[in-house]
Amino acid sequence: MNQRKMDSHLEAGNRQSLADFAPQHFSWAQHGAVGVITLNRPERKNPLTFASYAELRDLFRKLGSVDEVRAIVVQGAGGNFCSGGDVHEIIGPLTKMSMPDLLAFTRMTGDLVKAMRACPQPVLSAIDGVCAGAGAIVAMASDLRVGTARSKTAFLFTRVGLAGCDMGACAILPRIIGQGRASDLLYSGRSLGGEEGLNWGFLNRLVEPDALLQETLDWAQQIASGPSFGHAMTKKMLHQEWAMGVDEAIESEAQAQAICMMTQDFHRAYEAFVAKERPEFKGD
Repeated sequence: MNQRKMDSHLEAGNRQSLADFAPQHFSWAQHGAVGVITLNRPERKNPLTFASYAELRDLFRKLGSVDEVRAIVVQGAGGNFCSGGDVHEIIGPLTKMSMPDLLAFTRMTGDLVKAMRACPQPVLSAIDGVCAGAGAIVAMASDLRVGTARSKTAFLFTRVGLAGCDMGACAILPRIIGQGRASDLLYSGRSLGGEEGLNWGFLNRLVEPDALLQETLDWAQQIASGPSFGHAMTKKMLHQEWAMGVDEAIESEAQAQAICMMTQDFHRAYEAFVAKERPEFKGD
């Protein structure tokens, strides 16, 4: 077996399926090539717990090896996205922890953001109602955000005596909405409404509440029908180029694009263009 075939064989052996995936702390469903995560504790506005943080982190890490999922939607049940860390199951216990345990917790929550950013599939958040604390961070860490006029996004860490620099907020949020606007939200902890969120660029689209999931699914399915290798490369470069100078970024993009030109999807697109047909991308 030559090296290229061996590498292909090893890579195929590492691919995974989510056919039997049954999370304990949120819901998971697949709509074709789109995976949907639903935070489903509606009676408490879908807060996160120690266990759900870890399970979400592990899922996003696993998705890097799942070919059948090509885009991901995150939503909350019952008209709210996520109210953040559960007051009784997280906040209370944190007040009794030692410094090493506190640091282990804050690193674990940060690992969820790292996993979302490293996950090759584009992640879309469907945001309705309350989107606060860690919920606002999950929305921020997504690639695209669809909201409603009644959505309220709040990075409310200062409201509970903490700093606004939580889970990468001081690095990521200014890149989405600008330094001044991010400073406003992170110092004040105030809510960002749907219309303002759209005007500020935090939300990509604003839709009616009863159309939120379908509109987000339609967008995710449109993305999933595209070149998944190319989308993964786009996401990777969007993330990596934050710390690059322009010359370094241009060189990195030259290398990334040359790699994409080696894919079968690139060749399929050319052949379809010549035949005046729509290309069918397969992610290879």
